Amino acid sequence: MKTKKEYCGYIAIVGRPNVGKSTLINEIVGNEISITSKKKNTTQKNIIGIKTKKDHQFIYIDTPGIHITKKKDIKEKQDNNLKIIKNSILIIFIIDRTIWKIDDEIVFNKIKKNKIPIICVINKIDKIQNKRLILPYINFLSKKINPIEIIPISAKKRENINLLEKKIHPYLPKNNHVFSRKCITTNSLSFSISEVIRQQLMFFLRDELPSTTTVKIESLKEKTKKNLYIKAVIYVTKERQKKIVIGQKAEIIKKISMSSRFNIEKKINKKVHLLIWVKEKN
Repeated sequence: MKTKKEYCGYIAIVGRPNVGKSTLINEIVGNEISITSKKKNTTQKNIIGIKTKKDHQFIYIDTPGIHITKKKDIKEKQDNNLKIIKNSILIIFIIDRTIWKIDDEIVFNKIKKNKIPIICVINKIDKIQNKRLILPYINFLSKKINPIEIIPISAKKRENINLLEKKIHPYLPKNNHVFSRKCITTNSLSFSISEVIRQQLMFFLRDELPSTTTVKIESLKEKTKKNLYIKAVIYVTKERQKKIVIGQKAEIIKKISMSSRFNIEKKINKKVHLLIWVKEKN
């Protein structure tokens, strides 16, 4: 009896901050597995999204945005996040419209060292008013980085997403599937909930949100099948930051808590009881 052929591979989604990497992986997978916002460095860790179509399994990696920094710890973190690329069969290099920045140059110089095929994606084409600029920019990118494909898309509007997937399809090698057919992410429930809370932090605090703020889920208890009890901690580094997150008369933290609870309930289809504390890191 012949065994059924299976195809599987890792595809890294790479680019500078805020080019639309998380939006793209969410649209491809068909579920919000990576949080999005206009704030720089929304994605802090590599997020895995899985899409299985018949005998083909596509494993997408949403990498944190790479940017210019003099901080040694951030540089090391960025390099560690990019190590996963070495196991990829394909890289999707995303650029924001027709804007080529120094950060784009830095990202490209890092990924080209791996000698892995690159598909260049020009995202947010819905925001380009003069569409005549796209073709000359494609010519510029073709000479500049020489990718295997250059595809203009709008991840938010789902424009050319199917075309992008078709271009990726032939590159999947013969491999057994790594994940079950129904699996769409490796995110744990605890991580997904912490990300929902972090997304609400970014929404309500915007530029006031300290970059070092982290969210940790201390406990998850399912007392009944329809009720989930969550205890979460928002960690900041200074007393002043703690006051910003809490707000006057606890107004901000109440909004964050209510909005987080609503979004978690929508995500897991259960009644959520959420308690959030704000603490200083020791």
